[in-house]
Amino acid sequence: MSDNLTQPNDILAKAEALRGTLSSGFRDEIVKSLYNEAEKIAQRAVTTATDKKYDFDQKVDRLVTSPVFGLPIMLAILALIIWLTVQGANVPSQMIANGLFWIEDQAATIFTNIGLPWWVTGFIWHGVYRGLAWVVAVMLPPMAIFFPAFTIMEDLGYLPRVAFNMDWLFKNAGAHGKQALTMAMGFGCNAAGVVATRIIDSPRERLIAILTNNFVPCNGRFPTLIMLGTVFVAAAFPPVFTSIVAAGSVVAVVLIGIGFTLFMSWLLTKTVLKGEASAFTLELPPYRRPNITRILYTSLIDRTLFVLWRAIQTAAPAGAVIWVLGNLQFQGVSLANIIANYLNPFGYLLGLDGVILLAYIIAIPANEIVVPTMMMVYMGTGMMIDAPSYDQLRNLLVVQHGWTMLTAINLMLFSLLHNPCATTITTIYKETKSYKWATLSVVITLGTALIVTFLTASIARLLGWA
Repeated sequence: MSDNLTQPNDILAKAEALRGTLSSGFRDEIVKSLYNEAEKIAQRAVTTATDKKYDFDQKVDRLVTSPVFGLPIMLAILALIIWLTVQGANVPSQMIANGLFWIEDQAATIFTNIGLPWWVTGFIWHGVYRGLAWVVAVMLPPMAIFFPAFTIMEDLGYLPRVAFNMDWLFKNAGAHGKQALTMAMGFGCNAAGVVATRIIDSPRERLIAILTNNFVPCNGRFPTLIMLGTVFVAAAFPPVFTSIVAAGSVVAVVLIGIGFTLFMSWLLTKTVLKGEASAFTLELPPYRRPNITRILYTSLIDRTLFVLWRAIQTAAPAGAVIWVLGNLQFQGVSLANIIANYLNPFGYLLGLDGVILLAYIIAIPANEIVVPTMMMVYMGTGMMIDAPSYDQLRNLLVVQHGWTMLTAINLMLFSLLHNPCATTITTIYKETKSYKWATLSVVITLGTALIVTFLTASIARLLGWA
């Protein structure tokens, strides 16, 4: 071969040298050119039976992807799905809880009648079993509503429009537009959102989506947010508006979570995950009629049961720990109260208290048991119990234990920003094959929660608002 012939390495070196001279929109210009050429070929080769400028899909897209109406429509749909989840899950959740707790009572009675020690009955049925029952009762109905609703939007063809609407936000944050889809999946379960990041090809941008997915509140955090929204926010409104105001407060928290997702994505791209956002070319699929069979299988089998099974695996040991802490005593005081009192000074700095911090430590396996754990410690029972009526609950929290609006606001912020549950942490490790990234996911979220609540409490006290 002659030495004058250009070698492959020379071509690669020249391409690398020219890469820096390209404009930031070079890839977009290439895609635009390809589609323009394809359109010209289609116009020469295809004859249509109508001269309508826009078909139905295009007319709808002009509205739902509009710079003016696109995001408001997206938020309205999200608010509707959250409201349906909040309203629709209450009755079936209570029915499942009543059935599972009835089984617990019957089994505990049998254990007592055959003469087994009280601690065996308590540990197995009021500890391990009750933890499992609580997670099933609280998680199953919301997921059975949210995931089918989400899958309908997916099957209809709307979710790619969501990615289109939010692409510019994630692009400015240095992330990938598809992260909008994985973020949306996190509303049902953060573990499912982490798995959904597989649709992102770039390893760097996929890591960004994984590490920030927990800033979206999953349905396991909804009970805490709904309780706070109802007891503190909706208390100022007539009872007929309670559910709407409670759902509105959850949507407000969701918007804050989206803001933190974008900010942390930007921060990661400037620090540990530096790099340029890869090109995101999205071809909007046509709208299509949802396939009910596929929706039911995908939402109930692939998503709901998959997530529920992982949560059950981590809930059993949590139930055991809760029961032990509530029933083992030292000088007449339960271990739960001893630990809560020890955590009180630190909790005060965050605008919270020791009971709240203890509940979140215990609830690492599953966020669903935060509220019942707090009720157990506040009311001095030896096992997790449901919250009383909202009037009784407000008296318990405000009058008896000194909760203020600052406590409610900071608890909502902490619930939004704190570390992932054990199921999500395990999923992050399985997806990344790295203890480093699983640990960093905890450090980022928990560190953010501590900093934000500390600053909020400090500023509120400095200004005399608390």
